[in-house]
Amino acid sequence: MILQSSDRTIDRTNPCLLIVDDDKDLCDLVARYLEPEGFLLSAVHTGAEGLESAVGGGFQLIVLDVMLPDKKGFDVLREIRNRIRTPVLMLTAKGDEFDRVLGLELGADDYLPKPFSPRELVARISALLRRSGWQAEATGVARPPVIRSADIELDLAARTVLKSGQSLKLTSAEFDLLHAFLNARGQVLTREALVQEVLDRKFSPFDRSIDLHVSNLRRKLGLQGDGSERICSIRGIGYLYAWPASASSMSRP
Repeated sequence: MILQSSDRTIDRTNPCLLIVDDDKDLCDLVARYLEPEGFLLSAVHTGAEGLESAVGGGFQLIVLDVMLPDKKGFDVLREIRNRIRTPVLMLTAKGDEFDRVLGLELGADDYLPKPFSPRELVARISALLRRSGWQAEATGVARPPVIRSADIELDLAARTVLKSGQSLKLTSAEFDLLHAFLNARGQVLTREALVQEVLDRKFSPFDRSIDLHVSNLRRKLGLQGDGSERICSIRGIGYLYAWPASASSMSRP
């Protein structure tokens, strides 16, 4: 059974998901597959309700449809990203590359084209939750280290990033991408390796998601202090996070 927002309480052992989709039959179908996996679900059917519920807090992940009766899902996503960093999985029309690209550019962490396999939905949601750090947060494991490189400071426990002491608003995927780059500074990482590590799925040569995430991250990080690129494209292979001119060693207090 899908919970109404007013009935939902924050649960520290089972992840709470918000589904924003006007197709009530689809919401019921998703619930039948996700609830046996231990997910707690709330569903709303308009963009206005989705934004209000999402910003209200307590959800570990939001599943957001592109097509909503009162406003576009992209507009809802843009407003969500202006206020919270909760991972967002966009549901897009099958084969509509423009929707997928736009969703990722606006800050979606992943997308899934309709119609989709319920098993694929469960896999995508589980991967996003692992990447978001929710499980470690819920189980109270030991605090992971802070990683520092020149003017960048990445806090794995709080999942925050500072640049010269100023907070950067990164999506879950961008955070994990930066983590992968900082752990392999000066090394070329293939697109295949990044898809496996960051998106937690098999690489497809037709899937440009990782390139869009890299582009967004590059834009948010800006240039190195000396004016050089932080993330360099290696043609036909992947990407490299360059050492800054005044490189400092990784700190793990």
